[in-house]
Amino acid sequence: MVPGAQRTFHSSWMFLAALLLLRGWIELNSFLWTIKRDPPSYFFGTIHVPYTRVWDFVPDNSKEAFQQSGVVYFELDLTNPYTISALARCQMLPPGENLQDVLPRDIYCRLKRHLEYVKLMMPSWMTADQRGKGLYADYLFNAIVGNWERKRPIWIMLMVNSLTEVVVKSRGVPVLDLYLAQEAERLRKQTGAMEKVEEQCHPLNGLNFSQVIFALNQTLLQQESLRAGRLQIPYTTEDLIKHYNCGDLSSVIFSHDSSQVPNFINATLPPQERVTAQEIDSYFRQELLYKRNERMGKRVKALLEEFPDKGFFFAFGAGES
Repeated sequence: MVPGAQRTFHSSWMFLAALLLLRGWIELNSFLWTIKRDPPSYFFGTIHVPYTRVWDFVPDNSKEAFQQSGVVYFELDLTNPYTISALARCQMLPPGENLQDVLPRDIYCRLKRHLEYVKLMMPSWMTADQRGKGLYADYLFNAIVGNWERKRPIWIMLMVNSLTEVVVKSRGVPVLDLYLAQEAERLRKQTGAMEKVEEQCHPLNGLNFSQVIFALNQTLLQQESLRAGRLQIPYTTEDLIKHYNCGDLSSVIFSHDSSQVPNFINATLPPQERVTAQEIDSYFRQELLYKRNERMGKRVKALLEEFPDKGFFFAFGAGES
């Protein structure tokens, strides 16, 4: 969900589809996987970037599969106001607490400086098209950053990781999975969500405080290095879009860009910090890959068995950004 940083974990979509492929239930065509039954059902790998950047490259057979399917399932129902409000509530600190009260003072001050930098850069990051639509830099900044002092540190880390020029330029255009959800609604298809908000939120809120502080500190260090020109991210959103449009399933980029959680493991960390980074990686691998795959796999299987006469279109992230 957050662009611009190296990620860890293979996507649940690719893992689930691979399991079904091995069992002989589906066949592969680019990012569309056909489930062999009558009527057929489909897995389609989405990408969390503006749909206008990729839609023209989506093969016709994928678009036809979407049109022909009577039921469309997403990871979450992003057109449902409850989903949006539940996601917002999940990110908040307990009543009466503010970020300044829970963060170490040096990290809080560095965070404020970085947000001030982003606000200063926001007008230059905006596109002419955004200005033509009446969007203002202050509006965009508040839309992304608003109420940040009330959010849990783990969500602040993800927010900072997403405060990039690429993200700002994409505001105002639906990402691919949201576009598909809007299209499904417009075409009056039956829709559903494979997960509950809490199932995506609670694992992130489950890190202990020292791990969260480590993650936020590492994220700020990365952004400070980028600002100073000392660091260049190896895999950018542009790389992700390029490989997606080429239908490149095997690209190393997808193995690094398929989770909302950055990868903090690197060879430059002192031994103790490397242990912490590995603990975070192991925790999220268990919570966001293994447990999630098992849960979603069971639900997909149950739906297919309960409704053998329906054609399903499952749109899950192929490389979340």
